[in-house]
Amino acid sequence: MSGSGEGGLSGSYDPPRIEGRWYRVWEESGAFSPEANPGGEPFTIVIPPPNVTGVLHMGHALDHSIQDAVIRRKRMQGFAALWLPGTDHAGIATQMVVERELAAEGVSRHDLGREAFVERVWEWKRQSGGSITNQMRALGDSCDWSRERFTLDEGLSAAVREVFVRLYERGLIYRGRRIINWSPGLRTAISDIEVEYRDTTGRLTYITYPFTDGEGGITVATTRPETMLGDAGVAVHPDDDRFREAVGRRVRLPLMDREIPVVADAAVEPGFGTGAVKVTPAHDPLDFEIAGRAGLEPIQVIGPDARMTAAAGRFAGQDRFDARENVLSALREGGFIAGSEEHRHAVGHCSRSGTPVEPLLSDQWFVRVADLVGPAVEAVRAGRSRFIPGRWEKNYFHWMGGLQDWCVSRQLWWGHRIPAWHCPADGTVMVARSAPDACRECGGRDLTPDPDVLDTWFSSALWPFSTLGWPDDTPDMRRFYPTSVLVTGFDIIFFWVARMLKMALEFTGSPPFGDIVIHGLVRAADGRKMSKSAGNALDPMEMIDRYGADALRLSLLLAAAPGHDVPFDEKWVDAARRFGNKLWNAAKYVIVHQDAAPAPPDGGYPEDPGPADAWILSRLAETGAKADDLLDRYRLSDAYSELYNFAWSEVFDWYLEMSKPALAGAAPGDRRAQAARRTLGVVLRDLLKYFHPAIPFLTEELYGHLVGEGMCVTASWPQPPSYSAPAGMGLLQELVTGLRRFRSEHNLPPRREVPVLIHDPQGAWEEWWSPQVTALARMIPERGAPPGPGYSRVVAGPLSAFISLEGLVDVAAERERLRGRLEQARRDGERARQKLDNPRFRERAPAAVVAAEESKAAAAGELVAKLAAQLEELGVS
Repeated sequence: MSGSGEGGLSGSYDPPRIEGRWYRVWEESGAFSPEANPGGEPFTIVIPPPNVTGVLHMGHALDHSIQDAVIRRKRMQGFAALWLPGTDHAGIATQMVVERELAAEGVSRHDLGREAFVERVWEWKRQSGGSITNQMRALGDSCDWSRERFTLDEGLSAAVREVFVRLYERGLIYRGRRIINWSPGLRTAISDIEVEYRDTTGRLTYITYPFTDGEGGITVATTRPETMLGDAGVAVHPDDDRFREAVGRRVRLPLMDREIPVVADAAVEPGFGTGAVKVTPAHDPLDFEIAGRAGLEPIQVIGPDARMTAAAGRFAGQDRFDARENVLSALREGGFIAGSEEHRHAVGHCSRSGTPVEPLLSDQWFVRVADLVGPAVEAVRAGRSRFIPGRWEKNYFHWMGGLQDWCVSRQLWWGHRIPAWHCPADGTVMVARSAPDACRECGGRDLTPDPDVLDTWFSSALWPFSTLGWPDDTPDMRRFYPTSVLVTGFDIIFFWVARMLKMALEFTGSPPFGDIVIHGLVRAADGRKMSKSAGNALDPMEMIDRYGADALRLSLLLAAAPGHDVPFDEKWVDAARRFGNKLWNAAKYVIVHQDAAPAPPDGGYPEDPGPADAWILSRLAETGAKADDLLDRYRLSDAYSELYNFAWSEVFDWYLEMSKPALAGAAPGDRRAQAARRTLGVVLRDLLKYFHPAIPFLTEELYGHLVGEGMCVTASWPQPPSYSAPAGMGLLQELVTGLRRFRSEHNLPPRREVPVLIHDPQGAWEEWWSPQVTALARMIPERGAPPGPGYSRVVAGPLSAFISLEGLVDVAAERERLRGRLEQARRDGERARQKLDNPRFRERAPAAVVAAEESKAAAAGELVAKLAAQLEELGVS
């Protein structure tokens, strides 16, 4: 699109009108493809795949805004930039969505059968699974949609099978019986990230287990008395003298009439409860480890349906929470309870079903992670992958040092089917890339596929290389792997980032990405977590409808300091939209002064600029260089703060006004006017380019009107040359600011021009300042000596500007105003000096507080002197 002149940029800034059409133009033009820069150096980002069931939330909006800002800039810098999109099949979430649809129809997945149910899910995906990708387009994500992937597509499925089989062949995948997180509501194992811990008030019950060889017993404390039915022992710390004589003895388990031993184990915390703990290996991960060291056999008393098993004796068949109350009642009747107390503790709940999670001993598939950890740790230590900010490395190393084997099987129907087959005749399990014809041991052909699917995080762990075609040797794999940067939240470093590093190093020999940029979570303005239940969640699509995607993106980028949470307020989006409106109006001013000559797409900087032009060009180069340095270090919030302040405070508030004297009434061919027009054009053009990664829609619209050829999305990144700023620009700004303040304080009409006498004892005045003072402050300067009383004085460095008050203001009222300000300034200074004169204040207050008071005292003293001088000028001593 092209256009120039105000006629082509009429009306006001209207985000929906602009944003509704530009994305389609970009996508259809192929601008998002790395082939747009065929000779460029590759730069790759693979998107953290959002759930196919999901909708865009504020965390996505932040994460995607950062990635898009990075990739758009790299594209403009000439890189073959690839931002590869895709979605995750989200095993649990997607199955729940479809099961709810079936329940509304009065049927269950079991009524359909596995194959029909999976086909039903695929049908749902085809019809409804694209919602989030459409929202990503609305946000402006410049992904190469021709390379879009899905974690269950044919290519990624092949990669998953290959990885599983290779790990199994190396002995790094096994099937075993271990404690896992079990969701009774979903009837499946779940990952740690799907466990939501809620502070709950329960009871800590003290139960006495009698010794079998004499009087007395040992008392344990528990919040889950129903699990005692499965106790295999009692454990104490080996250094706890209270129980030295008890170790090796046996106790009788109340209600079950079973003898169990007292064992010593260093994992016991002597400070919890009585210092003695019950050991229930089938229902607690720590107890499972203690039992393994002590040789105790697990007894499972709670089943997958959260009901008590036959091993629970008379409590069999009861719901676990009903059994809790019934066990307590029976213990009281038997005289085994030594006491109880209220106890506040965190209880794990399934984030999907909301039911309390049950630690359960279960046959599952596990990845043995010990052999994978070393290379992933070394890659970060050696700097082959680096965390930004670097402080996250400490967390990463801590997590990697305490990893347990990873449970990768899920009892679902939707997902990557585990490539294993069971022979019912002899129990042989075979893992293969495709279904075997017969059992390798007995030759039987009646093989049963493993019923489980893989944890969603398993396929996600392969994302950086499986999406590029691995295990095949594809052109994309050769050109774009390893990827350049990963942008993600700190909350999934363990669940995703660490696993990608382990898998990539194991199967490609290279880290999957060079830089790992970690951002915080978007929170409500008061710092609380956003949630629909709390009523404080902001919907990014509503923000886009109300303010535009550009405003949402810019507000998030400005707020997101690297690695820190973002307490977010809607008023920031409104402020960002106002910036867009200011940029729109500035563009209208620039375009109308281009005399139908569009700005060049590159270069075109004036060779002989006027003083004001040279100043803004020098500031453009300085600000651009600083922003580039910050962007290279992924400090996007700092970079765009620099650009934002430069645009608003220096271009909009100063230079646009400073350009007017050169343009006003200029004759055709006037050299100063031509320099000003060219400066306006290149400064706005470069501003649009700098801001394009953050606010792509508006900048693209304005770029088309200003330049008239090409698109901003594929334009080259700015490289403004250095200019020497005219001396004394800061002094001129200080003078104009003082004169503007005078006008404001005296409520002078905006268009009324007022004479001002400039006293310049040091020869600081520059002749080019005269039209600028008139344009910027609506005052007509004349040089001269200080006048007598009846004038107000504005001081700027060595300059004094005198404004006659006769016929301008009420002199008596001005005296009273100045007296009031003088008294307030004296009071402020006195308060600060009283604090500073107090030795106890200087001794006890932090250094920063003392320094602030010293600054207040100094500022008050300067203001007192200034106001006293102004009163003297009015004839008041």
